[in-house]
Amino acid sequence: MSARSLPGNMPPGAIDAHAHVFDRDLPMIAQRRYTPDYPAPLGRYLSLLHDHGLAGGVLVQPSFLGYDNRHLLRCLRQAKGLCKGVVALDPATPKAILHEMAHAGVVGARMNLFGQDLPGFQNETWRRFLSEARQLDWHIEVHCPVTQLPDVLPPLLAFDCKIVIDHFGRPDYESGIDLSTLDYLCGLAQTQRVWVKLSAAYRVWSEKTIAQSSLVAHRLLQAFSARRLVWGSDWPHTEHEASAGFDRALQHLADWIPQEEDRFAILVDTPRLLFQF
Repeated sequence: MSARSLPGNMPPGAIDAHAHVFDRDLPMIAQRRYTPDYPAPLGRYLSLLHDHGLAGGVLVQPSFLGYDNRHLLRCLRQAKGLCKGVVALDPATPKAILHEMAHAGVVGARMNLFGQDLPGFQNETWRRFLSEARQLDWHIEVHCPVTQLPDVLPPLLAFDCKIVIDHFGRPDYESGIDLSTLDYLCGLAQTQRVWVKLSAAYRVWSEKTIAQSSLVAHRLLQAFSARRLVWGSDWPHTEHEASAGFDRALQHLADWIPQEEDRFAILVDTPRLLFQF
């Protein structure tokens, strides 16, 4: 099955669970790891969704914009219900602002912990924030190395938060695949509070080892079932623009999940419930 054949077989209501939109002239944080030299406009993204038979997408706040979610919120308004949003927030953000964001289409908050200290989840500020996120039915999106998950996830689960794990859990497979590194993550499937994104395989594997991603996808499918997995294009594939693309992301999905019934759940049923479409 080719990537181009997928749109014709795309189930109605399919959702892309991970993408970014930004302009070149937006204010960026000083401690960013990456600076884009091109725009990723909402209009282009919506066209890609339409052209590939997708009904909607989830816009995730790029790390280089920090806590300034104004552009993402503008895009949610412009998308008129076609997109939901995942913001990056200071946990001290007032309750009224969180509710305004929820009204605008925000359904989750992202924690990108690469190069960051572990948040102080037990302090009162974080406790209030996580409690409010739970009341809003938001998920907490976690982006960190797989080795850090045992430190990050237990406090979030203790607050009964819904948790979405980015990009296969970000195992480090540069020196070869070791499925045992996923044991902790897969063990959390029994909580029924954890979801995993099948997305951005190029952030885990090189071009030469990308075939290994199918083994990991199969392991995650066994553990979580399609009801706890979602797929994301990771458009515009920042730092990997030359080797990645929307078509290829869809081809990966076909390779990872050969059963049409499972793909339907991953593309339609699961994201529509999780992201409140």
